[in-house]
Amino acid sequence: MIAIDLNGTIKTFSKLPKVWSNENGTHLNIIDGQAFGFYPVVRPTAKQSEQLGDIYFDADAEVFTYPVESKTYTQTIAELKEQKIANLKHLYNLELAKTDWYVTRKQEKETAIPSAIQTERDDLRTACLTHETNINAKTTKASVVDYEFPSFI
Repeated sequence: MIAIDLNGTIKTFSKLPKVWSNENGTHLNIIDGQAFGFYPVVRPTAKQSEQLGDIYFDADAEVFTYPVESKTYTQTIAELKEQKIANLKHLYNLELAKTDWYVTRKQEKETAIPSAIQTERDDLRTACLTHETNINAKTTKASVVDYEFPSFI
C-alpha cells in the first residue's frame, strides 16, 4: 500500500497509479513514486486494547503510518474480567460438549467413560480454571482485554 499527501489530505492506494496528474501535467508509467510524493504505508500491529489513529507522514522514516493509541473502556475492570471469563467458559464448554455424549451414555447405560476422554475433560477444566485465575490476577483494563485464550480456540 502507498499513500500521498494532497494538500493536507492523505490518499491511499493499493499500488502506484499508472497515470498521475499534478500541477506539472500528466505523467504516464510512473516508476519512481517518491518523486511525486508517494511513499509506502506501514500499518503497525495493535493489541486488542489499542487502535490505530489517523494516518500521518513520518518524515524521518519516509513512510506513511498510523499512531497506535490506547482504547478507552466504559466498563470497570471487574466488568471486563467478568466478560472475558464468560467468553472463556463458553469456549471451554464448547470443547467439553464434543465429548458430552460419553457422560450421557454413562448416565443412561452405565458405560464407563474411556480414561483418555476423562483425562482430556479434566485437563480442559483445569486449564479453564488456570486461565480464569490468570484473568482475575490482571490489574489493568488493557491487560484483561489483551489476555489471550488457548490455541485450540
